[in-house]
Amino acid sequence: MALGSVVACLGEALIDRLGPPGGDPAVDRPVDDRLGGAPANVACGLARLGTPVVFVGRLGQDAIGEAFTRLFAERGVGTTLLQRDAERPSRIVLVRRSMEGERQFQGFAGDQGAGFADQALESFVLPEAQWLLIGTLLLAAPTSASALLSAVRQARNQGMAIALDVNWRPTFWDATADPEAGPSAAAKAAIQPLLRQAALIKLATEEALWFFNSDDPAAIQRALPQRPDVVVTNGAAPVRWQLGADSGQQAAFQLPSVVDTTGAGDAFTAGLLHRWAAASQERIRFAAACGAMVCGGAGGIDPQPTQAQVEAFLGGVS
Repeated sequence: MALGSVVACLGEALIDRLGPPGGDPAVDRPVDDRLGGAPANVACGLARLGTPVVFVGRLGQDAIGEAFTRLFAERGVGTTLLQRDAERPSRIVLVRRSMEGERQFQGFAGDQGAGFADQALESFVLPEAQWLLIGTLLLAAPTSASALLSAVRQARNQGMAIALDVNWRPTFWDATADPEAGPSAAAKAAIQPLLRQAALIKLATEEALWFFNSDDPAAIQRALPQRPDVVVTNGAAPVRWQLGADSGQQAAFQLPSVVDTTGAGDAFTAGLLHRWAAASQERIRFAAACGAMVCGGAGGIDPQPTQAQVEAFLGGVS
């Protein structure tokens, strides 16, 4: 069996519609449609690395749903809990890219009036696994929120560790929101129970400040009753972490050129869970390499590396 944990990835699978660098994906052409969504990205990243993984989510009965079905089959991602929706389409996210490859989520396409399939995720029986990986976006719609909270209860009852990637995206909660806006009081109240139940929490610096008024992983760990492992990322700045009693930081690896940063954080998460049995610093270093390598190609899934590729990459850097 491969290194790492057996993981159930719960959440959204969608299309990232990447606009031309410096352009608007809603109107400018050409656009580049890439399969994505944080939990789907992590599932595919784990499978590429060699960790057994199942994806739990809901897609439309459409071309996007079929594309994901093929992708998951090719990667070896389990799909026994992949739901399909005959009424609602799969979600398309409009992604604006800067000339430097940085991205901003600015809205959606494809809604035909009934919402998106991921919003209608139904409750399910959680399979046995070592980890349940979740985000917060399913909380933005009542039906999918109920399914997520049911899964968290099941995980707790089964003794399964919960990994939470906060992944705050205001447009999922309010399609008219400023893409840079922080969480509302209602969103914070919905997300707080997840923060208090997770064994591992990954946050961007701004998310850490919004929820904890601190971006210090040790302070965040102390602020929560379960004393979780905490990782705080900040784009190209060093990753800071508190894993148990161990702490430190890891500088980002540099690539000759950055094509697209979409999915870098998800590749990091996949690498972290894949190498969870290793020493703290090794886990983080491996995860950082996974995140960096994804930035060398377009989209969050296609450029994901194998374990051998990550090891070769790490062997060539100091």
